[in-house]
Amino acid sequence: MPYQSGGAALLLAAPVAAPLVIATAYALTGTRAPYAQEGEHEQPVVIADLPVRPAGEPESRPVPRQHPADWAALASPVAILLCGSLLAAGVLGQGPRTAFSGLLRADALTAWMLLVVGAVALIACGASPAYLAGERAAGRASERTVWRYHVLVQSFLAAMCLAVVTANLGVLWVAIEATTIVTAFLVGHRRTRTSVEAAWKYVVICSAGIALAFLGTVLLYYAARQAGIAEAWALDWPTLAAHADRLDPSVTRLGITLVILGFGAKAGLIPLHAWLPDAHSQAPAPVSALMSGVLLSVAFAAILRYRAIADAALGADFTRVLLAGIALLTLALAAGLLLGQRDYKRMLAYSSMEHMSLIALGAAIGSPLALSAVLLHIAGHGLAKSAAFCASGRILHLTGTSRIGRVNGLLARAPSVGGVFGCAVVALLAFPPFSLFASELGIARAGFAAGTALAWVTAAALLLVLAAFAALAARTARMLLGPASTAAGSPGPAEPGIWPLALGLIACAALGVGLGPLTDLLHAAAQAIGDR
Repeated sequence: MPYQSGGAALLLAAPVAAPLVIATAYALTGTRAPYAQEGEHEQPVVIADLPVRPAGEPESRPVPRQHPADWAALASPVAILLCGSLLAAGVLGQGPRTAFSGLLRADALTAWMLLVVGAVALIACGASPAYLAGERAAGRASERTVWRYHVLVQSFLAAMCLAVVTANLGVLWVAIEATTIVTAFLVGHRRTRTSVEAAWKYVVICSAGIALAFLGTVLLYYAARQAGIAEAWALDWPTLAAHADRLDPSVTRLGITLVILGFGAKAGLIPLHAWLPDAHSQAPAPVSALMSGVLLSVAFAAILRYRAIADAALGADFTRVLLAGIALLTLALAAGLLLGQRDYKRMLAYSSMEHMSLIALGAAIGSPLALSAVLLHIAGHGLAKSAAFCASGRILHLTGTSRIGRVNGLLARAPSVGGVFGCAVVALLAFPPFSLFASELGIARAGFAAGTALAWVTAAALLLVLAAFAALAARTARMLLGPASTAAGSPGPAEPGIWPLALGLIACAALGVGLGPLTDLLHAAAQAIGDR
């Protein structure tokens, strides 16, 4: 029986409410700022002696000044982490916790995902002041666009947290759709032709996916009502999972297929994946970190919820075949595109597709070991990819280009940025001691132990992973190694905003060495979405 209390209601509502409060504060402060009364409107501020630098020109300007107000955004990730930690302790001690007549619910998976969202948001929001300072200095951001950025990022965090803590599949759909609306404006934040085009592609493709997910949700609601489940509980996830054997198999099969395809679009899986490289390459670097680090994982967490219903209603073979096929196709496409990639931000985006396909493969295997590895992979990928994307933003400010062929000698030119970017890519390549080594090893072990068919699928996946490994390693080495160009001169001052990225990589390595107090939570989260 889920545990209900006033404390549970506060802990479940706070991860959604805290970012909304911060967003409101930014919005009110922005409307009352002097620039809003002076008719500055949307024109970018070009600071004297800090002109826009052409691509390839060496870094010679002073470190841009960071605004203290930008650091207020860290309050919401701290609140999310605190609530996630308290909910984890409560769930492990007393079982699932509910509030607001069951609308919000926390089990071990909820607590795990809140910790991942909070950790990645802490990295992204901690790196934002330095990134925004660089944007101001380059004349690409005005004070108004900065305030808008903060409001949208905080709203984005609130929507993701709502998707994590709700037990109602209808509210889950609304929350995922809200992330699409909010992040569309963030993708087009710079208002260049390329960024606006990427935003429109993102909206169109993800809206098609969300429409499929909506239709699948409606079909599951219909199946639940036909099975005699009360209207108020027909979209309640625990109720559907407990009574899945009463659902009509044909309707459930169609509904689950549409849901996996629809939410798979948000997770960057085939066939509705085309938005991901454009959106991630054009969004501000901290936003790309949030989108790749947790938005994809939040969408896949929704698929894991539906998978538990499908396995109870239809048996494990249906979702196993569907997810394994999607995983292999996505991995093959990502590996092929990585081999020919010439843009480092798009390279990181295709790497996200690779890792999401591995997560889908682990979900297809479905054993306790595989699901534990999937959740560990979600956390490790979020930490490493957020550090990589935020470092790519610093590289873009430093070099003025996102072309891999125009960037070389980063370790000699900017040791702190180059070192963090290199370590993040090493983590994404699943080298020990980073946690992706343990999670990918766990998925591989589970796949080879799951039977002949899945063993062959796992072997094919590993071959594709090796191709992606070679492409990512070769292009990153091209950027990091070698002497700095003669025009670059001596290495510049230490880059600001590096400490959150370093902390993220340290956390990723710590998860690879040992989970410590998170061990019980990880196993409980895997059990929550495992065989019933």
